[in-house]
Amino acid sequence: MPEQEDGGQEDRPSTSPAAVYDLKGLNCPLPVLKAKKRLVTMQPGSRLWLETTDPLAVIDIPAFCTESGHRLIETAAISGGHRFLVERGGG
Repeated sequence: MPEQEDGGQEDRPSTSPAAVYDLKGLNCPLPVLKAKKRLVTMQPGSRLWLETTDPLAVIDIPAFCTESGHRLIETAAISGGHRFLVERGGG
């Protein structure tokens, strides 16, 4: 019986890829407001990538996560801005 190197791993929800929410071109406070609105529709534990070009997002997004009970998993610089991986909190 041949072994499959690819596939077969896609049914694990914990490793499902996070959605990407494009907030590029928006300035404070819109990235946080839109992220808040989107996260409230998601299940606790779900993850969402936020992509921003607003230089203040590096301050605003972490502060928003702390205040709202969400978890900031990862921050990365991208061309022209930043990406933030946010895990929705339980509240």
